[in-house]
Amino acid sequence: MEYVTLNNGVKMPIIGYGTYQTPASITEKCVTDALNAGYRSIDTAQCYGNEKEVGIACRKSSIPREELFITTKLWGCRGYQDTYRSIESSLKRIDMDYIDLLLIHEPTGDVYEIYRAMEDFYNKGKLRAIGISNFLEDKYLDLVVHCKVIPAINQVETHVFRQQDKLRELECQIGTKHESWSPLACGKNNIWNNPTLVSIAKKHHKTVSQIALRFLVQQGIIVIPKTTNPLHMIENISVLDFDLETEEIQTIKGLEVGRSLFGWW
Repeated sequence: MEYVTLNNGVKMPIIGYGTYQTPASITEKCVTDALNAGYRSIDTAQCYGNEKEVGIACRKSSIPREELFITTKLWGCRGYQDTYRSIESSLKRIDMDYIDLLLIHEPTGDVYEIYRAMEDFYNKGKLRAIGISNFLEDKYLDLVVHCKVIPAINQVETHVFRQQDKLRELECQIGTKHESWSPLACGKNNIWNNPTLVSIAKKHHKTVSQIALRFLVQQGIIVIPKTTNPLHMIENISVLDFDLETEEIQTIKGLEVGRSLFGWW
C-alpha cells in the first residue's frame, strides 16, 4: 500500500474503502472482506448509520489498531457543545480509543465552533487528524483564516469528469490533502463505456475502474471506492503496479465537464 503524509506527519493510505449507502446489516461483512483484500483505511460517517459495524469488523480482525486508519464525519452539528457530544458519540459507537480522521461532512452550522470542538479533541489525542468535506474554494479559505489547525483533508466529489484542479492547487498551497468521494463517479456519464478510458484500459490490460482510479492516485489524490463485491474490492485496490503515461493523463484531463454529476455544485 502507498501512503500520503498529512500536514501533521500522520500517514494515511492513498486507497481506502468507502461505506456510503452500505446497510448496517452487511457493513461488518463488507469491511471484513475489504480488510482481507488488503485495505487498511475505512471511511464511514455518522449519517451512514454504520459506524458501529465498522468498529466491530475492525476490532474482530487480527490487524493491529495502529495499522488501521478509520475516518468518520460529523452530521447535523450546529455549534461547539453539540459537536463535542457528537464526537463522543462517534468514539463510543466505533468503540476505539481514538479516531484517525474526523471531518465536517458539509459546511453547515457554525463551522468555526464545530471545528473548534474538533481541535479540542485533536489536542487531547482522541483524533489523529481533522479535516473537512464538501468545502469548495470560498468555504475552505474562510475556515483556514479562522482555524488554528489547518485541515489535513478536504474530501470532495472528484473523478475523471470532475477533477477539481483549481481547488486542489489551492489546497496544495495551504497544506491540505485532497480526497475523492465517488472516484468512479457512481457509474454516471456511462463511465464504464467511455471510449477514452476503454482504450487506455486495453493498452494497460486493466479495467476502466482501475484506469479511473489510477488517474487520481497517480496525482496524489486519496480515493475511497465503494463496492460490496469482494472481487471489485480487489480490483479497486490493485492500481499501484502500473503508471499512466503523461499523454494518457492529459487525454483523461479532457474528460472534465466542469460541474458536479450529483447536483452539489
